[in-house]
Amino acid sequence: MQVAILAGGTATRLGELTKDKPKSMVGIQGSSFLEYQIEMLKKRGVTNIILCIGHLGNQIEDYFADGGRFGLSIRYSREDKPLGTAGALRKARDLLNDPFFTLYGDSFLFLDFEAIMSYFLSQNKLGLMTVYKNYDRYNPSNTVIQGNMVKKFSKKQKTPDMTYIEYGANILRKRVLELIPEGEPYGLDDLFPRLIEINELLSYEVKERFYEIGSPESLKEFARFIGGDTA
Repeated sequence: MQVAILAGGTATRLGELTKDKPKSMVGIQGSSFLEYQIEMLKKRGVTNIILCIGHLGNQIEDYFADGGRFGLSIRYSREDKPLGTAGALRKARDLLNDPFFTLYGDSFLFLDFEAIMSYFLSQNKLGLMTVYKNYDRYNPSNTVIQGNMVKKFSKKQKTPDMTYIEYGANILRKRVLELIPEGEPYGLDDLFPRLIEINELLSYEVKERFYEIGSPESLKEFARFIGGDTA
């Protein structure tokens, strides 16, 4: 299985911690967040990783290289300008398998990747979103599920029926990339509603909470989970 990690964005909410390093390279108890993330993927049987990098991405490439010393394969897709999460995938298309997982570069998740991929392949749809019944607990809920399909998704227009949140891992078939404008900023937040509109976005509910480092508060929470302090 292949996972494309979206690690190209800037991290203004983390202030001085990311002044001279990418968000995914923030240190926690002697290791970068991305190293924890990659070790987690390896433990779950993922050894084929595409890193979509941009802002200060040379630091990521210099440290992880081809992934050999971590026991896996890493290749890189580099952004010359910000393309957004979906735009970064479009740029990486020549490196991507069909289908492939996506994972945000600031998310730490607990998933059975093999089981999720097996389910996806049995359903004949273009995409899959992992979801968690959040009730606004960790971040504002943004997703509505009906049966096994995602019926509504928005981070901007919250409605009372949004009890789920996008968990942070998704599966896409390569032909979905044709829906993404080439060379222009475009997010998965823009892509998901298009897939929902044509009834092509499956849901897969995950029961275990997620961790992420998008804000100083959530970074401290992940540090407590790991058992150390941020550096």
